[in-house]
Amino acid sequence: MSPLKQHISQILEQVQQMQAQNMDELEALRIKYMSKKGEIASLFSEFRDVAADEKKDLGMQLNELKNAAQERFDQIKEQLTAMREQQDKQDLTRTPDPIELGTRHPLSLVKEKIIDIFGRMGFTVAEGPEIEDDNHVFGLLNFAPEHPARDMQDTFFIDKQKGVQSPDDVLLRTHTSSVQTRVMLSQKPPIRVLCPGRVYRNEAISARAHCFFHQIEGLYIDRNVSFADLRQAMLYFAQEMFGHDTKIRLRPSYFPFTEPSAEMDISCNICGGVGCGFCKHTGWVEILGCGMVDPNVLEACGIDSKQYTGYAFGLGVERIANLKFRVKDLRLFSENDIRFLKQFESA
Repeated sequence: MSPLKQHISQILEQVQQMQAQNMDELEALRIKYMSKKGEIASLFSEFRDVAADEKKDLGMQLNELKNAAQERFDQIKEQLTAMREQQDKQDLTRTPDPIELGTRHPLSLVKEKIIDIFGRMGFTVAEGPEIEDDNHVFGLLNFAPEHPARDMQDTFFIDKQKGVQSPDDVLLRTHTSSVQTRVMLSQKPPIRVLCPGRVYRNEAISARAHCFFHQIEGLYIDRNVSFADLRQAMLYFAQEMFGHDTKIRLRPSYFPFTEPSAEMDISCNICGGVGCGFCKHTGWVEILGCGMVDPNVLEACGIDSKQYTGYAFGLGVERIANLKFRVKDLRLFSENDIRFLKQFESA
């Protein structure tokens, strides 16, 4: 075998094994083998000195080498171009770990369900500040400065005058009734609003209580609103939330801002009213408080109590979520434990 033929075979083997990780490496290979001063061009220079009887055979081999080098070069270039295009489509800022879809928080699910039910009865949503003054939280709701009912709710005061009960005291709202007072002061009847929001009370945190929780309170004021209207609205809510076989009962109670007032129970949705550990074998579970708006509240908010009447109600979102999902520990709702939240993916 002639030296030139042996050299052609060596270069062909190198060309067939060419690899490049990027365009810069590929360009370096092109210069090494295919440029005017490259390996293949050098072989063509040697070809001029080959004997005439060997030119035909060696010429064919040189052309095969040139074509093989071009094909391998084009193949690698195509692969690198495809890789670059694929990388351009990828979001390199994304985490390499699989991204799992989230779900709505159980309290959000319950809140939206409640809003939807009352929305069908014509209630619209009203919101207000969580940091309030004493007048909107207590004063306008028939809580006199020395009224013992103030002791029913342990309040987080932010700015309080020592030894004096002032309407300007600043506090974290203890109920969303403060939103109702703002609505009554700014709107004329008829009023039909639902007031969802977070409230705060200075209580020890346990499985059954927390220093903050979520309430939804409702207010309906118009001419000739009666307790029968209140009862029918509460029955409709209970049956839409817990099932059409749900029964309700109203027990006399006391709230400073309603008269008459009542606590509402529903037939236990676990045992169907027969009696179980959840309802303490009574067949009934308390879910909310309600009553007719006290005339003093209407007058304090600038509404003529001789022309208008109304009812109000309030319920805890965590309480309803407990009944719906049978969660025994209230703290789970605020701890953001993924193991707990995953249970509501299909809710």
